[in-house]
Amino acid sequence: MTLLAHDRYCDEIACQVGRLRDVLTSGADPAATVPTCPDWSLEDLVRHVGRALRWSGLIVGTRAEEDVPVDRVPGAEGPGARGDVAALDAWLGESGEVVVAALREAGPDAHAWSWAGDHTAGFWARRMTHELVVHGADAALAAGRRFEAVAPEVAADAVDEWLQVVQFVQRVLPDGPAKELRAAGSSIHLHATDTPAELDAEWFIELPDEGVAWRRGHERADVALRGPLTDVLLAFYRRLPLDTPGLEVLGDRKLLEFWLEKATFG
Repeated sequence: MTLLAHDRYCDEIACQVGRLRDVLTSGADPAATVPTCPDWSLEDLVRHVGRALRWSGLIVGTRAEEDVPVDRVPGAEGPGARGDVAALDAWLGESGEVVVAALREAGPDAHAWSWAGDHTAGFWARRMTHELVVHGADAALAAGRRFEAVAPEVAADAVDEWLQVVQFVQRVLPDGPAKELRAAGSSIHLHATDTPAELDAEWFIELPDEGVAWRRGHERADVALRGPLTDVLLAFYRRLPLDTPGLEVLGDRKLLEFWLEKATFG
């Protein structure tokens, strides 16, 4: 597993903000329900993303030593009037500029508090990249649009990061939301069918009692999820159903469904 370069994350954040803005201004109803986050409208989703960008931008920009309450983040509340797409779009664009500028100025190794124990700006560059990828898919679903494929290296890194988040949650919150995500002797294989061999976009995941373990590579497992890499990523994040055309489940489907049911914190 190789992380992307810091500037590559920054570029991707800017790209994904632009894609989300395109969805928002495509004529979609800002009040439309987000199918994958049914408590949110499209506008709620955009406000959530914008707040996260500004919050992480402040953490990085100030080299924060501890968590920063959102109510202390300048501009985090967003436009006052709801339903004003033009104002929401401009605010989202500015939110993206805030975090990208902070990340580029800081560089990957600058100190910045995080919830995951990796107190660097590089953590936030990676986290915001994949936050945007997944919520961009949510927005596209709300707008009734097909989510465009993500660059292969970005999608592969998103799978890596999600598995690391699961490991982290199991380690620091043993009685938390991932405590049931254990099935000793069971394994899951993810297999992208549309990527070059050198990307090694395959994952072998085991669910022992001591916590999830995984590695890249092609290995036989109890169940395999195969398909285009972006679709595999989104299905693994519960943004696409397993029956999506182009995806294929081979083997113990119930085991994969067990993973998707128990990995409910992302």
